[in-house]
Amino acid sequence: MKKKNNHVFSYEKIENHNVENLEKLSGYYKEILKLIEEDPNREGLLGTPLRVAKAMQFMTQGYEHDPVEILKSAMFREDYREMVIVKDIEIFSLCEHHLIPFIGKAHVAYIPNQYITGLSKIARVVEAYARRLQVQERLTTQIKEAIDSTLKPLGVAVVIEAQHLCMIMRGVQKQNSVTTTSDFTGAFKRQETRSEFIHLIGSKLH
Repeated sequence: MKKKNNHVFSYEKIENHNVENLEKLSGYYKEILKLIEEDPNREGLLGTPLRVAKAMQFMTQGYEHDPVEILKSAMFREDYREMVIVKDIEIFSLCEHHLIPFIGKAHVAYIPNQYITGLSKIARVVEAYARRLQVQERLTTQIKEAIDSTLKPLGVAVVIEAQHLCMIMRGVQKQNSVTTTSDFTGAFKRQETRSEFIHLIGSKLH
């Protein structure tokens, strides 16, 4: 607990870091600063190598999580065979080609076949894959395959919409470009089912 002006705040920043790797990363980032002709010893940059090292570990923490185990941790038998959709799941990932972020939303649906999973687990699966070095196409398929292989549903649908800062900040520098990727299995291969999913993720239901 922290106190300020007699007010009590419950917020406490907690992050887990691999200390050995953190020290190594910090050293590399200090060298990078030198290579771009900056002075890592000037006041504003003294703590930068460590801060960047911590940020990189945080942004790639998905390697530490097993999406299949995430789904299995909350699997329940349920006689429900209609579409389950979790949409507008925020994505923050790093493009593996430039280590520059791409940011967007994932929309995930599945049609259960005996088993359902906790709704938050769908978002956690997205997060586990997004917090790695990625390309959007592979991210889309990995989410689909994890749900399909674990829950064995009647079908899975994944659509991701994202803006890539490597296109916005450098290269072609197109500020408003959005990349959309999709992957479907089972029942979602049928035009009618897929159209219902696309309609629902585009509807303002909230």
